Amino acid sequence: MKKRLIYSCLIAGATFIAGCTKNFDAINTNPNKVNADIFPPNFLLAQSQIKFSNSGYDQLLFQSMWSQSLACTYDYYGNGDKYIYAGSGRGYLERTWNTSYGASTLVDEMKNLIKGKAGFSNLDNVGTIMRIMILQRITDAYGDIPFSQEGQAKTGVTTPVFDSQQAIYTSMLSQLETATAALDASKDVPSSDLFYNGNIAQWKKLGYSLMLKAAMRLTKVDPATAQKYAEKAFAGGTMSSIDDNAKVKADEANGNSNSDVNALLVTDDFREVRWSNTLISYMKSNTDPRVSAVAEIASGTGKAANEVRAAGDNTYALQVGMPNGYDLKGGTTDISKAPGYPGTSPANAAVAGDVAAPVGKYSRPRFAVYDDRSRINMLYTYGESELLLAEAATRGWNTGSAATHYANALTADMQSIAQFNAAGTVPTTSITAYVATHPLVAATALQQINMEYFVVTSTTFNFNETWANWRRSGFPVLTPVKYIGQFTDGSIPRRNPYPLGVPSTNPVNYAAAVAKLTGGDIFTARVYWDK
Repeated sequence: MKKRLIYSCLIAGATFIAGCTKNFDAINTNPNKVNADIFPPNFLLAQSQIKFSNSGYDQLLFQSMWSQSLACTYDYYGNGDKYIYAGSGRGYLERTWNTSYGASTLVDEMKNLIKGKAGFSNLDNVGTIMRIMILQRITDAYGDIPFSQEGQAKTGVTTPVFDSQQAIYTSMLSQLETATAALDASKDVPSSDLFYNGNIAQWKKLGYSLMLKAAMRLTKVDPATAQKYAEKAFAGGTMSSIDDNAKVKADEANGNSNSDVNALLVTDDFREVRWSNTLISYMKSNTDPRVSAVAEIASGTGKAANEVRAAGDNTYALQVGMPNGYDLKGGTTDISKAPGYPGTSPANAAVAGDVAAPVGKYSRPRFAVYDDRSRINMLYTYGESELLLAEAATRGWNTGSAATHYANALTADMQSIAQFNAAGTVPTTSITAYVATHPLVAATALQQINMEYFVVTSTTFNFNETWANWRRSGFPVLTPVKYIGQFTDGSIPRRNPYPLGVPSTNPVNYAAAVAKLTGGDIFTARVYWDK
């Protein structure tokens, strides 16, 4: 996958010159030329999957800390940790739009190549499911977006309309229903599929699970539609084990390294990005065995030890989450002033020039689990789908037993960590004991379910989803960070502003979309389903 060759970029306009040779075309045709007739459309599916999955700094600098999954004292992360512009903040903020639309364009081109070809019916339907997965992330982040006219530049549509999010969700649910039902395991098999290696049964389960997730986004604004499609998804058959987790394995050796890891292994990032107090304190309050699977502190003391890219100490008792909103500037917001500050990690006298590490006693994501440049990117898990079914059942909808779904989710969520690396394996006995002692309680069911959703999406580094579900469910209950120079009114961002270039490249449709946002194109405006 190191090189991506899109046939349309390689076709040049030909100038035909008359000659005396009868076989002019045959002689002068480049046998290596790529065109629509010979280009393998399956290739574009894999390219779309790796592009979409590799979110990197766009979710690390923003969503991971808006949702208080991670925390950081390093200035570069002020974008998410403190709601202030820092570093290349605006550029990275636009990546959710640019990268995701780039991935959807690959799917669009794939579907164009196979249009009307019966031998690619499954690939076509898989493409629809993939496209919906991608565009849901964009609309959840921005609100109204180009949807119905997305990817139509070849037909002359260069200023697409911004469909309302309400209309987008109606269309997404309908398209998922049609495409998923049409998948047929007796027909063609996608030959370049990084999710399931062409397994149609698993794609069918993903399609219904995505339908479930889209339906549950509407619980606050259209519960009738949410119920209708949640029940359809359950009846159709959602994910049934962690083998169905939608994930993409990066490939460092072939130029497709994991962008999350590339960011986290930058020296300053590695030294100062930590699990948030909101997450670790919640997990420890429940004696969650995942704490030792996902968290560690440096094995040694001092700054030098905290910059060594090696396994640390994951002893449960030593793990402490760092509160959001602090820095290393010596003032009132210095991390040393934080409640419950565990103290600095002292300089190692045996290391020349070493100094103390002020955040060295706070827990970071475990090196062995999360810092392999070829590790997976997790996009949607069986555990998440079970939690959504549990919530739907709690609401009285026909989606099975809430308690059973919740127990399934706890087990799956703990098992899924090992899909990053075996070092993240939670012992089976620990999982069994935890599930037995943490049953779903009717009076607190919605809180339990959505707090577990917070834990699983955080620990699987799916921070786009953590942020989205927090806005939908209200869990966890977060205390906004207060800091000088914020780009919000002191509240946690609830959407991304549109990219800076959109007002000039698509002014009329941009203006129409912004006119529907309370307060305009700002971080604190709310998307349709976030009411």
